[in-house]
Amino acid sequence: MEKFNIDKIRADFPILKREVNGKPLVYLDNGATTQKPSSVINSIVHYYADMNSNVHRGVHYLSQISTDAFEVTRRKVQAFIHAADDKEIIITKGTTEGINLIATCYGRAFIHEGDEIIISAMEHHSNIVPWQMLCDEKGCKIRVIPMNDKGELDMDAYSNLFNEKTKLVAVTYVSNSLGTINPVREMISIAHGHGAVVLVDAAQAVQHIQIDVQKLDVDFLVFSGHKMYGPTGVGVLYGKEDLLNAMPPYQGGGDMIKEVTFEKTTYNELPFKFEAGTPNIEAGICLNEAIDYINSIGMENIEAYEHDLLQYATEKLAEIPGMRFIGTAEQKCSVISFVIDGTHPYDVGVILDKLGIAVRTGHHCAQPVMDRFGIPGTIRASLAVYNTKEEIDILVAGIQRAVNMLV
Repeated sequence: MEKFNIDKIRADFPILKREVNGKPLVYLDNGATTQKPSSVINSIVHYYADMNSNVHRGVHYLSQISTDAFEVTRRKVQAFIHAADDKEIIITKGTTEGINLIATCYGRAFIHEGDEIIISAMEHHSNIVPWQMLCDEKGCKIRVIPMNDKGELDMDAYSNLFNEKTKLVAVTYVSNSLGTINPVREMISIAHGHGAVVLVDAAQAVQHIQIDVQKLDVDFLVFSGHKMYGPTGVGVLYGKEDLLNAMPPYQGGGDMIKEVTFEKTTYNELPFKFEAGTPNIEAGICLNEAIDYINSIGMENIEAYEHDLLQYATEKLAEIPGMRFIGTAEQKCSVISFVIDGTHPYDVGVILDKLGIAVRTGHHCAQPVMDRFGIPGTIRASLAVYNTKEEIDILVAGIQRAVNMLV
């Protein structure tokens, strides 16, 4: 871990210097959104101060340099996830839009009445509701991969869900509520053996795990910029070129067309066919800086550091009386969800906030997960590259204080 210097990394994030309720901020809600390094923040200012112009439209200087910068990000994303071509990289508003795009466009063209879609029991609502909407419209059916008490998918049950009606599998790489790392490469191979395509939700994986879409052989993969130290309002949909070409557009408007008459419209080539209208230009450009920041540390270094931090946090939290972890999979990253006997997650979260500690409480947009474990919600501490063991110690002391007040 030669490139890893935690003090230098923390100094890169201005917000970590601030106080909350008179206490130093301990930010452990990274599963919801990560904080931004100075390089990303400065890039946003630079765009509006020196480059602001629309992209893919103008011949003037500002439009040209903005377009070039926007397309640099596309190529940077291609390299980051090891896609075969930059035309397979669609710039979206985020993970949710990417999933909805596939549900709408692939679903409209290739999923029909009586067909089946497989999702898992640990999905975020964003990877449940779009498929339910498609099923309501098309008359198709969702089948759900069950999970065990540790929060691991039942792979035998998964294999048995397939039949001649199965058209698509949509599964999370890393559970936002449990931290489980799913065996997506194996799942993709099984699905392809049955002729189904696979969408992987990598929103909770791309900032923690090196992703190679070609090695995975995944058909579609989606993630968000704001969960990987980048801006909000920007994300990525990766799709295999042949599948994207076969799909109809998502929205109509500027930039996704070649020619428009009142009689007929011809659509633009990839990737622009799926990028109607003016994008979130500054966010698209600044996502490049976020990727550069991750690369400057090294994903292998990030994985090793965060794995060590997760182990430390799990061991320390386990010492608290009444602690019950929700999600104890053998393969985990970044997320620790738990409940404490005699307390409600919300009450613990409020007390921690008074101590300057930011965690997430509730169902984490994964209500079926909470139903599976028979609880209303959890306390979730989610880690990032700038968190420290000292912050974990502060969290543990804060929880102990909350327990003393509540129980």
